[in-house]
Amino acid sequence: MKDAGGQLVYRFSAGRTDGRAAMRDVLGGKGANLAEMARLGLPVPPGFTIATAVCRYLDEHDGTHPPALAEAVDDGLAAVEAAQGKRFGDADNPLLVSVRSGARASMPGMMDTILNLGLNDETAAGLAQHTGDARFANDCYRRFIQMYGEVVLGVSGAGPANPFAAKLAALKAAFGAEADAALTAEQLARVVAEFKALVEEHTGDPFPQDPRTQLWGAIGAVFGSWRNERAVRYRQRYGIPREWGTAVNVQAMVFGNSGEGSATGVAFTRDPASGERGLTGEYLANAQGEDVVAGTVTPTPLARLAQEFPALHVELRAVADKLERHFRDMQDFEFTIEEGRLYLLQTRDAKRTGPAAVRIAVEMHDEGLIGEATALRSIPAESIESLLAPSFDAQALGEAKRLARGLPAGPGAATGRLAFSSAAAAAAAEAGERVVLCRTETSPDDLQGMLAADGILTARGGVSSHAALVARQLGKVCVCGAASLVIDEERRTLSISGADGGDVLLREGDAVSLDGGTGAVYAGTVATSPSEVRRVLAGELAAEDSAWFQRYATVMTWADARRPIAVRANADTPAAAAEAIQFGAEGIGLCRTEHMFFDDERIDAMRRMILAADEAERRAALAKLLPFQREDFRALFATMGERPVTIRLLDPPLHEFLPVDAEAQRALAAKLGLPAALVDERVQALSEANPMLGCRGCRLGIVYPEITEMQARAIFEAAAAAQQAGAPPQLEVMVPLVGFREELADQAAVVRRVADAVMAETGEQIAYHLGTMIEVPRAALTANEIAETAEFFSFGTNDLTQMTLGLSRDDMHGFYDGYVQKEIFGANPFAQLDEAGVGQLIVEGVRRGRSVRPDLKVGICGEHGGDPASIAFCQQAGLDYVSCSAPRVPVARLAAAQAALHPSKPKSARVNS
Repeated sequence: MKDAGGQLVYRFSAGRTDGRAAMRDVLGGKGANLAEMARLGLPVPPGFTIATAVCRYLDEHDGTHPPALAEAVDDGLAAVEAAQGKRFGDADNPLLVSVRSGARASMPGMMDTILNLGLNDETAAGLAQHTGDARFANDCYRRFIQMYGEVVLGVSGAGPANPFAAKLAALKAAFGAEADAALTAEQLARVVAEFKALVEEHTGDPFPQDPRTQLWGAIGAVFGSWRNERAVRYRQRYGIPREWGTAVNVQAMVFGNSGEGSATGVAFTRDPASGERGLTGEYLANAQGEDVVAGTVTPTPLARLAQEFPALHVELRAVADKLERHFRDMQDFEFTIEEGRLYLLQTRDAKRTGPAAVRIAVEMHDEGLIGEATALRSIPAESIESLLAPSFDAQALGEAKRLARGLPAGPGAATGRLAFSSAAAAAAAEAGERVVLCRTETSPDDLQGMLAADGILTARGGVSSHAALVARQLGKVCVCGAASLVIDEERRTLSISGADGGDVLLREGDAVSLDGGTGAVYAGTVATSPSEVRRVLAGELAAEDSAWFQRYATVMTWADARRPIAVRANADTPAAAAEAIQFGAEGIGLCRTEHMFFDDERIDAMRRMILAADEAERRAALAKLLPFQREDFRALFATMGERPVTIRLLDPPLHEFLPVDAEAQRALAAKLGLPAALVDERVQALSEANPMLGCRGCRLGIVYPEITEMQARAIFEAAAAAQQAGAPPQLEVMVPLVGFREELADQAAVVRRVADAVMAETGEQIAYHLGTMIEVPRAALTANEIAETAEFFSFGTNDLTQMTLGLSRDDMHGFYDGYVQKEIFGANPFAQLDEAGVGQLIVEGVRRGRSVRPDLKVGICGEHGGDPASIAFCQQAGLDYVSCSAPRVPVARLAAAQAALHPSKPKSARVNS
């Protein structure tokens, strides 16, 4: 896009509404829903939305505005002035506005907001005189200076390091005021003066007094926040393309801080944690909306509104019902009560926990609000995993020491070591630790730590705070507003007075456990037990005794009826295979035979084979491995029954089976009765500069055909035994790392020769297919040649991604964060398929392979097989199945159904070019 032609500004008010809900691409989610609420006649303060096209234009023109934007904004502002009977910048009766972001997909807290814009020394005095309330005017002014200073002028810092927060805390201490609400008009005037001085100290310039300058500074900053670090991380996490951009919403201010008859809050049409039907949420009297969502104060449960504002509570319930029925989804809406009058500031499809998403979808379907297809689409595929997550064991919980109780904001069980900063949480998680991020309150800048943590614990904030909203979307366990906690983020300690057993002091690294269903916080590690769904699947609980299982089963039944693609699992043992079947897997898409060699008894035989001096010694060692492999395969076939089983021949380089350090090598030599020098010499001989591209996969079998012979014999003897037992397997033998047809032909000849020999020996005719794993780019480009021998392809996208991008997933940590920040990667290519690169190799491989063999079966067995966006691509590319880890099978089943409900090309999860 090189220009921003067409309409740039869209108005919304009771008198004129340019937009509607369907215009999310143009207006962003917030702007589209504001327009729709205005169309419904709901009490929405007037305003206008600057279209997302302007954000893209700014990106492409070094921050320069489109030529027509200034006039369009002036017209929009004039319309708001007319609707409100106030003038922007007027000293007697000033119009104040909020400036908010609004992307197509909800990104709570990731971008910036400015409230009370339009205040300066003159308009603040005018507001005080017009309302007769100097305290209210000064409160709005100090709020505006802080928000504008942080967002537009860059006077910021996290937590206690924030200059405004530190200054306010010092002034409150000097005034003897514990809460902001206790500050008088005169004291707030002092805060305003000190805040203006802070701005000048940090920027070298006075706080801007011209409202128009303020407005354009805010518009530019909110558009710019689309590219801030936390927004980029969030977009990466949820696959939101950079090119979507954000809209900016400018709306007349209404004031929840204008006295005791005013309030502000967030309401949900259903419980976002449990999914239970009914109005829920929180509010604060005499406050502004940022106080609720920032989590700096723990708000009052919405149920109390019925006592304080009974008529408004009835009106709010009617609004909630109207919104949910109109948008046909659970809604999360912000409201303000100004001197007894209700206003709606936004609505959106609410973030919810995984269990809540499933419950809401099923119950709204049962209530007749939505059909099956809509219900399926409303459940984020990833969220189905949360129904399988463990909960705390009841007996262990009874013996645990409870430290505190807060608000249950994200259900589930989490145990981890305390981390008091986002950086500490990320570092601990990188080191393999389970982490609980502990903050007085979280801010959007904590996203990195929240992503890394298993649980989130805050001393302040409610169920609609930033921590709770993001935790629910991320599927994290969260306890908010645990008021008895005293968190010292500088000293990295957490203290609790009056905990069970007395006062407690915990330090960073100490373990705690969070129960997100009850809000309880426990000391140490608490044992967990399987979820209800897992217990039913395992036969430990009757299905009729678990409402959660019944909802899960309903969703899975809906999904299976709509998905055209099969879902298999990656499994190497009978136990893993049995678990996969419980989760609905229709076969094994990848059995890694090397995983069968690491048992103590087997690894010695494997190592003796590797250390063998000649072929005779290798064959002797392989003969000892044969019975183990045969029994493994026989048990696997017995578990899978008539379901297909794809067995991959040995893939990793041989050095991976040998110890690395000298001491362990000497111990191995002694155990096997070999000279230590021989073991050292063999390890050195097998050492490779780049093992991923070395002697592995089919190359092992070509150099050492006796390895392939042993594995083939074990496979076919096990298949013969299964067949003799009356359960013939659906056998698929897969040769890894093929790049040339001659490589596959070489290994296929060995496999077929051994298969023929076993069939002759046993008298059993064993049906099987022989294929290959496409993980070398050359194999995809010469798939027509390889398909002359291969009867199926399985794309190994882990290695195919590494080889195509020239990128090692083991070594990318050194530069990956920089790439994320610059958005060179549209998503982590090892988590979400690179459609523009790797994806095109898959498409071409399928096309070329089926040009030679039209009935070629094609699947995918890399980690992308459990990723919803990648599944959508695979389905469109014509694959027959995806294969993923067993716990991801339900996710894949749901994602495949959702892809079928969206036949148009899915959003690209690509590496940006």
